[in-house]
Amino acid sequence: MNHSLHITTQRLELLPCSLEVAQAAVIKNKSQVERLLRVKVPDDWYASEVLDFFPMYAQMLIDDASGLGRGVWLMIQIADSTLIGDLGFDGKPDQTGTVEMGYEVLSAYRQQGFAFEAVEALVNFAFTQSELKRIIAHFPDNHAASIRILEKLGMQQIGRDENLPKWELKLESR
Repeated sequence: MNHSLHITTQRLELLPCSLEVAQAAVIKNKSQVERLLRVKVPDDWYASEVLDFFPMYAQMLIDDASGLGRGVWLMIQIADSTLIGDLGFDGKPDQTGTVEMGYEVLSAYRQQGFAFEAVEALVNFAFTQSELKRIIAHFPDNHAASIRILEKLGMQQIGRDENLPKWELKLESR
């Protein structure tokens, strides 16, 4: 596994999800995922929304191995070596330099500042990539905690797409 691409924060290690981990997660092979990552993986992670994206993400990595780091990142709590969530982008920036971001923290680890810590670190890292100019996110109006994170990052609500508020953060506004 390529550990050269990772981000460490005060309490977290962020690792780009490898093709092998994505493929093991799709078939819910918990022991394989834990062995590859060398961490504990709570059962409820296998019910998280990111797993719906994994087949497409795995294909993205098969088609272009340089996509590692442009998709799913795994959120590992350092203190107990446990996978507590995931975050990331929908691939390479489009022609306007835009990517969409999402994140999810397992319920037992919410309301402890992990999401903001992880998202802030990943956004800072992402903006060091030369072609990235703008990050967007979509979250339902009733996701108050997620919206607070977007606001703390300096994101602005710029409208709606498919009935979801659309948020953006531009490189030049940072």
